[in-house]
Amino acid sequence: MALLCLPLGGCLVASAVTTVVLLPVKAVGAGIDAVVTTDAEADEKRGREAREAEEKAKKAQAKQAKADAKAAKDAAKTKPGGR
Repeated sequence: MALLCLPLGGCLVASAVTTVVLLPVKAVGAGIDAVVTTDAEADEKRGREAREAEEKAKKAQAKQAKADAKAAKDAAKTKPGGR
């Protein structure tokens, strides 16, 4: 029984050492991933910005159309003979 415990204990120690050694490497890798933008991320960002700009343009166009319709309606009221 004692012979079986020795190899298991060694595996646990090796596992712990591996975890401790790899921890700084993983931390640096995560930091680099947070700073560096991949091509796919850049493409997604450009696509999102394009959609947002398109939505903003549609809203501005709708607002302008509403203002134009109101101005036309007000002009029709002030014309002589208009209702």
